[in-house]
Amino acid sequence: MATNITVDDLLDELEEMVDKATHLPLSRGRAVLDSNDVRDIIADIRENLPQESRQARAIVADRNQIISDARREAETIIRVAEEKARAMVNQNEIVKQAQQKANDLLSQTQQKCREMRKASNDYIDDLMKRTDDAFAEHLSELRKTRQSIKASQRNNLK
Repeated sequence: MATNITVDDLLDELEEMVDKATHLPLSRGRAVLDSNDVRDIIADIRENLPQESRQARAIVADRNQIISDARREAETIIRVAEEKARAMVNQNEIVKQAQQKANDLLSQTQQKCREMRKASNDYIDDLMKRTDDAFAEHLSELRKTRQSIKASQRNNLK
């Protein structure tokens, strides 16, 4: 037997033998076969079956290992994706909190700025009012003094 012959090849050979066999007349498909040739093919089939069974089991085992590896890899990918999603959600929450805090600080700063501007304007207004009052008082004294000088000049000219 050649080492490259498979069980399928041997079964094809057996089928071909049956097809080429001499058929007995009026026997409804019965044929005469060389029993030694049939036995040799059956022996070759028996010899090849365990090898092909081992190969088939190895293929099935490889297939099962590939499927198992693929499942583990898929689970790892899903777990990593879920962790990344959680991290992104956490990061998004941190960003939201930071944005809220920044908005609060900005609002407080704007309020303090308005208060300081009002206090500055009030202080300047008060300072200008006191200066205006002081100038008005000095102007009044200046006018009185001027009138007094004019009056004394008129009296001296008479």
